Amino acid sequence: MAFIKRKERSKERFSLLLLDLEEYYFEQHTVYHVTTSSAKKRKIRGSLKVCSKSIIFEPEDHVEPILKVCFCVYLIKENNVVAPYRVERGDSTFLFHLEVSSKTEDVVQTLLQLHRASCLDKLGDQTAMIAANLQSRLARTSFDKNSFQNVSEIPHMECEAEMVTPLVTNPGHVCITDQSLYFQPLNGYPEQVVRIELHRVKQIYKRRHGLRPLGLEVFCTENDFCSDIYLKFYKTSDRNDLYYYIATFLENHMVEHTAESYMLQWQRGHLSNYQYLLHLNNLADRSGNDLSQYPVFPWILADYSSTELDMMNPATFRDLSKPVGALNKERLERLLSRYRDMPDPCFMYGSHYSSPGYVLFYLVRVAPEHMLCLQNGRYDNADRMFNSIGETWKNCLEGATDFKELIPEFYGNDPSFLLNCLSLDLGKRQGGSSVQDVVLPPWAADASDFLQKSQKALESQYVSEHLHEWIDLVFGFKQKGSEAVAAHNVFHPLTYEGGIDCDSIEDPNEKIAMLIQILEFGQTPTQLFTTPHPQRITPRFQSISRTPSVNTPLNDEDSSFEDLTEESRRMAWNNIAKLKLMSTHKIHKEAVTGIAVTRTASSVFTTSQDSTLKMFSRESNGLQRSMSFSNMALSSCLMLPEDKAVVCSSWDNNVYFYSIPFGRRQDTLMGHDDAISKMCWKDNQLYTASWDSTVKVWQCDSADIANNKRCQFELLAEFEHEAGVNTINLNPAGTLLVSGTKDGTATIWDTSSSVQLHQVHCHSGKIHDMAFSPDSRHILSVGEDSCLKVIDVQTGMMISSVQADEEQRCFCWDGNTVLSGGQSGHLQVLDLLSSKVTTRIPGHSGAVTAMWMNEQCSTVITGGEDKQIIFWKLDC
Repeated sequence: MAFIKRKERSKERFSLLLLDLEEYYFEQHTVYHVTTSSAKKRKIRGSLKVCSKSIIFEPEDHVEPILKVCFCVYLIKENNVVAPYRVERGDSTFLFHLEVSSKTEDVVQTLLQLHRASCLDKLGDQTAMIAANLQSRLARTSFDKNSFQNVSEIPHMECEAEMVTPLVTNPGHVCITDQSLYFQPLNGYPEQVVRIELHRVKQIYKRRHGLRPLGLEVFCTENDFCSDIYLKFYKTSDRNDLYYYIATFLENHMVEHTAESYMLQWQRGHLSNYQYLLHLNNLADRSGNDLSQYPVFPWILADYSSTELDMMNPATFRDLSKPVGALNKERLERLLSRYRDMPDPCFMYGSHYSSPGYVLFYLVRVAPEHMLCLQNGRYDNADRMFNSIGETWKNCLEGATDFKELIPEFYGNDPSFLLNCLSLDLGKRQGGSSVQDVVLPPWAADASDFLQKSQKALESQYVSEHLHEWIDLVFGFKQKGSEAVAAHNVFHPLTYEGGIDCDSIEDPNEKIAMLIQILEFGQTPTQLFTTPHPQRITPRFQSISRTPSVNTPLNDEDSSFEDLTEESRRMAWNNIAKLKLMSTHKIHKEAVTGIAVTRTASSVFTTSQDSTLKMFSRESNGLQRSMSFSNMALSSCLMLPEDKAVVCSSWDNNVYFYSIPFGRRQDTLMGHDDAISKMCWKDNQLYTASWDSTVKVWQCDSADIANNKRCQFELLAEFEHEAGVNTINLNPAGTLLVSGTKDGTATIWDTSSSVQLHQVHCHSGKIHDMAFSPDSRHILSVGEDSCLKVIDVQTGMMISSVQADEEQRCFCWDGNTVLSGGQSGHLQVLDLLSSKVTTRIPGHSGAVTAMWMNEQCSTVITGGEDKQIIFWKLDC
């Protein structure tokens, strides 16, 4: 846990003694606490902490209690034992002697000011006066540049901010230089200065704090929710300036990930379910430093009574398509009935699924002082504590106000939060038993075994197939609006960003009350997805969790030639950057527009804007035939089965069939009212795309063509578009077709029913090329706007966008890695998961306009505006 790790680094016993969420710790002084008991005078040396609503004395002798003095006196950690605070009321008088007497007057003046603030009747007035005192202190001080690690450091900016830790914010000064980020606390606690070297930073995130855009979190370790520092600024502009300075510095050291890029990695199996949920929490402003926005994880299992956990049985798992509040039908009906009769603002659940109270409910055994801080120095009633996992799940199903989800610790590797390792006195339950370790389900041998099985459950086949449904509820399109109502997922408006604008509230008392309510009630994550989240790719899925998969491994007999071919393709794509130029041939007078190759790869056919079809022989390494069908450009070509014929499309609106054995034009299809731009073939059906805004599907028998017979062309379907169609492509099974138009719109069609499935405006200009991934889950497109876009086929959602440094004209890809040809004539290898170009390979002297790759992905042929074709070979 983030705050536990930080607390372990502290050398002081003072930690969480500020009982008010808005209390600040201003300064500390070494003092002697003078006590008199039965005529004996004692002087106890310690540290006096001056806070905005109290003073705290921490003795050096740990046997003595910590004293907190406000309107009553709290005695804390007597004999160094974490326990509920003991309260002394009455007219107690406390005498402190400062070790440095010259500071006495300053301390007295500070205490008098804070006392005047505490005597004000209204909370808003108290808060305003304390804030004025704080700002005055910050204005009178500045960052001490003697704290720089290196005298050569150049400061860039300095501003005031607060360091956020669970339940406590610490005011001070931020300074950033060309080498480091510094935070200097006003009170010198827990360190005189916190320093982070910029070159160590791996990720930075803008945060909302109290639903306001004021936070910034810095990570020096990836794949963790324990950040190195969380800062809350007083001005959004200061936060943004610091963010952009660090981001600019880290431009070449850090990969900027989006929800869509993480989604793509997760879909392809490169991220475990656990890692993906951590990343989504991070992007949605959830932080281990902010208990009101602590990372949220789902209840996965529904079986807490069996002796064995059957992960092959769907009944073992919770229904992830429903929020916790909708899992019990009877309770849901009661909630719906109340919701229908409720005046605005309507909400279904009066408590949230994640709040500081719920987080500390789970973590009380490892963070007892945080619980005492939150609950005014007391533990909760023993029967309401986290006593049993099974009981907690039952209460979440049946309780009238309990709808909480889980936290990451339930799927981590540290079981200490389930064990009373500190021997805390957490009270006795009604039956007389004391609260000790959390009672585990019968199927768990011990706490470590519980975590291991929870991890397996999270990475199981069932959860992998359904996790997207829970993401829709918490981070996605069912989080808000009518979709949330339909999913029975409606919380109070103050939990949502923009639901309550605290800055617009003029009454200071109402404003501070609203801020406290937001911090205590819990906050809904920032919405990351506005359309349905795609499902994970699960066929032949193998778990990549931190624990072994529960899925049955593939048997040896499952292996096939197809598997071996797939393995060779995978290896080829892993080495695609090693592509080597073998030979170049200038065989056309204008740009090459299409490439088709026979199955034996002995002959290569190319079309060009010079209106010719050329046949190049690999055996003789020279041009063998040249054919011309019209005086207008040929736009594409494809090879029919059995290598008996080549089909060419033309700007003259026609399709030409060329017989390879007979060496002549065999047939002509006059099918469109404008130029034909691209063609596809599958199972005796020819798909033609045209600038006349249509795609047409023709039935024609390849056997007739192979036998040199005239073909009867039958129009089977016509797909209408609103702009000229520039490219089309079929998925490997031929069940789906995607078309790309001149206005940048991509449309996905069901070829069997001729029904439009999705339409996505994905480019700001013409779409040059499109292709399905090998598993048909995604479509990649490149366009005139120099962007590469990834579309999820199932939802029609655009899940990734990469801005290239130049216009890309054509490509091949394996679902992760892209080999594309650009306007400059170079080939580039791009990793979609990191959105980075990994390799550039010099090739043509003009734009690359056509590309062909063999089935083994080991040979590539490209054509360009330089009128050349280039043969490439993978050099492994």
